[in-house]
Amino acid sequence: MTRRARRRPARGQNARGQNARGRPAGAWLPDPVVVLRDGEWVVRPVTGAATAKVYRCPGCDHEINPGTAHLVVWPPERVEDRRHWHRPCWDRRCRAARLPSQGAG
Repeated sequence: MTRRARRRPARGQNARGQNARGRPAGAWLPDPVVVLRDGEWVVRPVTGAATAKVYRCPGCDHEINPGTAHLVVWPPERVEDRRHWHRPCWDRRCRAARLPSQGAG
């Protein structure tokens, strides 16, 4: 009688098909929401391989060329208002619009 080889779990998964956080492998994770002075913003990173168009960053008014990793940002309730940002431009905007710290005073 021949022995069947056990199937190894995919990289990053345990024997139950879960990732390191205990979620099922390939499980959908919500986009992170950033809270700033001017409201909440959904922030989604986009890989360079996933881009095929030229976008204009509202932070610096320069083009984001195809193949360039960047961020897509929008208010949670208005997906149609999404904008494509360079990561450093978005980070600069976040520093300028961050909420005052709770412990100051």
